[in-house]
Amino acid sequence: MIDEIYSDGISEITVTGSIVRIDLMSLSPSDRDPVNNPKPVLRRRIIIPADAFANAADLMQKAVQMLIASGTVQVRKTSILRARYELMT
Repeated sequence: MIDEIYSDGISEITVTGSIVRIDLMSLSPSDRDPVNNPKPVLRRRIIIPADAFANAADLMQKAVQMLIASGTVQVRKTSILRARYELMT
């Protein structure tokens, strides 16, 4: 069995030469910002070669297109995702 990691999102992507670092974050159940929103907390870092990152980005874009087409993800009119989806279809 493989280890699975849950993430609420990506907090940062850093490119150094041919290496890409992707910081995965989750929202803290206890730490809050001044407006009482949960603070993001770094949980894991993925470190991959730039070419692997480019391939992953392409795969994720295809997955986003499928999510939009199926209605799973609703995209606002002004969204960058919507503009990209419309260009691809």
